[in-house]
Amino acid sequence: MKKIYSIILGLPLILTLSGCYDLGRVPADQMNASQFYQNEEQTKEAMMAVYSNMQNDHAFGMHFAMDGLGGISMGYGVYAYQNFQTGRYDVNNNWILNKWTYLYEGVARANNVLQNVDKANMSDDLKKQYKAEAKFMRALYYFTLMDFFGEVPIYDETLVITDSYSDMKKPRNSMDEVRKFILDDLTEASNGLPEKWGKSDMGRATKYAAVALMGKVYLYAKDYTKASENFKKVIDSKLYALYDDYAGLFKPGGDESSEMIFAVQNMGGVGTDHGMPMAFYMGSRETFGSCWNNVMVSPYFVDSYEYKTGEPFDMEKLFPGITKDNKVKIATFRATLKDGKVVKYPAAKDKLLEMYKQRDPRMMATVILPYTRYAGWYANAPEDCEFIIATGINSGNGYIRPNQNYETYLWRKFVPEGNMGGAINNRQHTPINFPLIRYADVLLMQAECLNELGQQDEAVKLINEVRNRPSVKMPGINSGPDYLKATTKEEVFKRIRHERAVEFAGEGLSFSDMKRWKTLEELDGRKESDITGKYRYTRSVKSRDYLWPIPGPEREKNSALTQNPDW
Repeated sequence: MKKIYSIILGLPLILTLSGCYDLGRVPADQMNASQFYQNEEQTKEAMMAVYSNMQNDHAFGMHFAMDGLGGISMGYGVYAYQNFQTGRYDVNNNWILNKWTYLYEGVARANNVLQNVDKANMSDDLKKQYKAEAKFMRALYYFTLMDFFGEVPIYDETLVITDSYSDMKKPRNSMDEVRKFILDDLTEASNGLPEKWGKSDMGRATKYAAVALMGKVYLYAKDYTKASENFKKVIDSKLYALYDDYAGLFKPGGDESSEMIFAVQNMGGVGTDHGMPMAFYMGSRETFGSCWNNVMVSPYFVDSYEYKTGEPFDMEKLFPGITKDNKVKIATFRATLKDGKVVKYPAAKDKLLEMYKQRDPRMMATVILPYTRYAGWYANAPEDCEFIIATGINSGNGYIRPNQNYETYLWRKFVPEGNMGGAINNRQHTPINFPLIRYADVLLMQAECLNELGQQDEAVKLINEVRNRPSVKMPGINSGPDYLKATTKEEVFKRIRHERAVEFAGEGLSFSDMKRWKTLEELDGRKESDITGKYRYTRSVKSRDYLWPIPGPEREKNSALTQNPDW
């Protein structure tokens, strides 16, 4: 599919063919659709435009930053959603408006394909396939709209903007109506899509991507029986498997493995770059393009990684006083520089490095930890960097320099090493595919369903399957010590929460997870600080934050749109 992306990047007509469902304009270029859909090649290009919308920052392009709202990451500025973390946003926030706009842009592009596919000169089977593909994508966009905004207006392919512009001023449909619309689309998608594509079309929606998303829709609706039925179909298909190398899953090669059920396909290369900005906002000044690390890893989350034995980690036991006294934190982590070079490492350096080795291997695969190394890029050349905690760090001296002088954990997951062998050309377009649904997610969602249905033993088996990945090899739940015990529904749910956090860190799932579990308020009042104790901000979470407000500008244009509670 990436080859097809490179074709559509040169076709601005197709990328704007549908127009956006923006009540402020009527897109005249929609009228060109009848002249465009002549054959399969043109239909495929239009379909790729439906996919390409995902990379927009406000569709799925900044999805990794959603972990800031789920307590896994911390950060600064709008790209970390810091104002959302602190509760300082309202109905006129541009990022909320853009989220609404670009998700509906995806809907509009899918509807455009559905409106015009029958005009193309190709077989009925191909037409059915393209309709199924467009309906999968429309369902994905609507599911995300519902996750963020709740009740939303439904626009389907019967709406032709140039003919029925007034029909766009619709009220919000109920959650049940939107959910049924999504499930109907996914049913048709699952019946019309292939189980897998050839290599040149890798990344396009498949039958079991639709089935997995259907399961997720039911899970979010707390219909655990139907959700479980769909997840079981994915598992029983035997088409998917956990990738052996957890760290490699988020690098070229692993990102196209059989673990990926549906992922955003990201490209690099001069003139063909079309991807998500993980490098820019997760990487540091030593990452290709000299990046900003707006999105960093919260110390609270890093401390949640278990020991390899499965025993809970306790920083206080290892370094007495560190959770209460910033002087202990500074003494533990901070090095001293002179003339740009380390002249004194903290006495705890070796103890820290040994402690990292004793933790869940996913921690070192996910996070750049103090005094570990990173393959960076500086002044158009490779730079082997050490991540030190110190004041006065300069780029080019062999150390990572975090932007804004933050002294906290950085992301390793999704962050390019070197120049990726020439694959990366632009820090805003990281050529690593970004998973929206992967097999580990299906296993843990199925575990959640089974736990809710009273099948704790079966749920634990699925949790242990994820923990037993060859590169992870964490001990199984209920395999010995009391700290691995989980037999009740509440105990198993606690294990599922932990496993989802450490398995999917950086993938943006934690915010949606906490919303559906009704646990967001746990973050209210939490103070985010650097690992050396410097205070950054305090989180604020209220009941209203489970749904974002309907954008004020949209309500000004459409008086039929009601507002969400407490907004």
